[in-house]
Amino acid sequence: MEAQQYLVTGASGFVGRRVVAALLDGGARVVAFDRDPIPAPPDQKQAQNLRTIRGDLRDAESLAAAAAGCDAIVHLASVVRVLRGGSAELRAINIGGTDNALAAGRRCGVRRFVYVSSASVVYEGRDIENGDETLPYPPRFFAPYAETKRIAEERVLGSDGQGGMRTTALRPHVVFGPGDTRLVPTVLAHLSGRLRLVIGDESKLSDFTYVDNVVDSVLLADRALADAAPAGGRAYFITNGEPLPHWEFFRRILRPLNRPMPGPALPYPIAYAAAWISEKLAAMGINPDTSFTPFSVKYLSTHHYFSHARATRELGYRPRVAMDEAIARTVAALRIAK
Repeated sequence: MEAQQYLVTGASGFVGRRVVAALLDGGARVVAFDRDPIPAPPDQKQAQNLRTIRGDLRDAESLAAAAAGCDAIVHLASVVRVLRGGSAELRAINIGGTDNALAAGRRCGVRRFVYVSSASVVYEGRDIENGDETLPYPPRFFAPYAETKRIAEERVLGSDGQGGMRTTALRPHVVFGPGDTRLVPTVLAHLSGRLRLVIGDESKLSDFTYVDNVVDSVLLADRALADAAPAGGRAYFITNGEPLPHWEFFRRILRPLNRPMPGPALPYPIAYAAAWISEKLAAMGINPDTSFTPFSVKYLSTHHYFSHARATRELGYRPRVAMDEAIARTVAALRIAK
């Protein structure tokens, strides 16, 4: 039987590299599509099965060329930004790029389309405790990223069956692990300063999802679509199923590294007002890459954890790497990176 061929967008990213590696390990051929090239694997056969294309999601023709001959698309690429500014680029890439990927799949006769969405598509600034897929999309969003992911997800699910292509969406929540360049590094940078203040409510719980478990869910979703399981047109929350208080998660990483611990909590009204000012300053070009925004303060002040029961029932998903082991692996990688 001829090996399956996959187009992976966002292939050089944190999750994308691992998806590409897992597909190659399984004997598949992979077209890695991203703005940055992905290193060739050391295994010669796997290297022969990997084709790298440097491209932009906004270029519909380059996406269609990349999708030619592919059996499935794993769509990971997106821009992540919690600031309210820059929404034009977010929409062009996260929504327009997804439209282009869907069109490329239909044009090239691709049979399966796995979209890696986000649990934030159902978050509107209120507590979510053990949320499931019956949660509706909210009428408003605190960050344009979540809104663009919601629109893109809705279009992916609404495209199921068009042109013979089955589609599904995965909603991982707060992905972490070795190679993460956003979550843990941002917190480490925050705690390296003099003001190591805790933002948010320390009693609130969040899901954290180890990167290898997310990769497992991608492979399972693709298999479910191939087997005509009920995954088509459906979304799935993907988590470790072990919610923790936000700052306790980071303390469990910081303690073994002998890094400074978070300090006292900043009262919510003060934190929210300061974040509002921070976002306004960013809009004026002062510290434009800040992650200290009203969205982040509200996010750290609410419960947001989800049930992966549907993914377990319909995809066979179970977190292979439990939280203790996931944190230990992350700590080990950070020690090596020092």
